Amino acid sequence: MKIVLLDALTLGDSDLSEFATLGEFTRYDATEPDQCLQHIADNDIIITNKVVIDEAIISANPQLKLICIAATGMNNVDLVAAKKANVSVKNVSGYSTESVAQATFAMLFQLLHQQRYYDHYVMEKKWCDSPNFTHISRPFTEIKSKRWGIIGLGGIGRRVAELATAFGCEVCYFSTSGQNNQADYQQVDFKTLLSQCDIITIHAPLNEQTQDLIDAQALALLKPGAIMLNLGRGGIIDEQAMAKSLDEQDIYHGSDVLAVEPMQKDHPYFDIKQQHRLVLTPHTAWASSEARKSLVALVAENIKAESI
Repeated sequence: MKIVLLDALTLGDSDLSEFATLGEFTRYDATEPDQCLQHIADNDIIITNKVVIDEAIISANPQLKLICIAATGMNNVDLVAAKKANVSVKNVSGYSTESVAQATFAMLFQLLHQQRYYDHYVMEKKWCDSPNFTHISRPFTEIKSKRWGIIGLGGIGRRVAELATAFGCEVCYFSTSGQNNQADYQQVDFKTLLSQCDIITIHAPLNEQTQDLIDAQALALLKPGAIMLNLGRGGIIDEQAMAKSLDEQDIYHGSDVLAVEPMQKDHPYFDIKQQHRLVLTPHTAWASSEARKSLVALVAENIKAESI
C-alpha cells in the first residue's frame, strides 16, 4: 500500500512516523496545483489537509482507494467525483475542540484587557517614567455576568459555552442551520444575539447559510463595546465591512481565519486606523501540540480501517 502526504508543512513538527508503519510512505512539504498529478501518481492513499483534490485528479488516478482529509472540513475534495470513482473519503473531527476553545479565550482576553497596549507600555520603558505605581489608561472589564452569544453550537461551540458559563457568563446561541436545539442554553434569533450580546464567538462551518453572514447590516446591530471573535471560517464575515466598522463603531474583533489564506498584503485590515480594536492570528487555533498529535492518530486509524 502506497501512501502520500501532500502538505506536511500544515502539520508543523508533528511526528508522522506512524504513517510509515502502514505502508510505503512519501511526504511532500507542499503540493502546488501543477504538482498534484506527479505527487499522487501510483499512490493508493492520499493524505491532504488543504490541497484540493478535484474530479480531474481523481479521474487520472484509478488506483486511488482512499482520500484522508487531515481536517474536519471536506470542501477541498470533490465528494461526488470520489463516490463515482468508488474512492472512500474520510475526515477527522473532535481533535481540536480543546485547542480552539482555549484559543477563543486567549483572543478574548487579549482584546478585553488590551494586553498588546500594556505590554508595549512596559517594554517601551514608559512605566519606568510613571509618577504612579499603576497605569490604567485603557480600561477593561470583567466577563462575569456578560451576555455571551455563540454562532454555531457544535462540539467546539458547546465547549466554549461550558467555559463561558464557568466564568459566570449568560450564554445564548444562534443555530445557523435552524436544526440545533440545545436545552442547556437559550436559543435566540440572529438579530437578538447581535444586538444584546457583549461577546459573540463564531464556531460555525462555511456554507450557504453562513457565507457573509456578518455583513454591514449585521455589524450595525452590535452594541457599543461588543467583542466579536471568529474561530470558524473566514468567509462568514464580510471583511471589508468589518474593517470599516472597526473604525466607525465602538466594537472589537479577533479572527483566526480569513476568506483568503494566507492573508493578502492589500487586505483592508492593514488599513484600519483603530488597530487596538483588532487581533489576528494565522489560522493557529486548531493547532496545539496535543491537537496535532490527535489528528495524526485519527488519520492513521482511518487508514487502518480502510485496509481491513
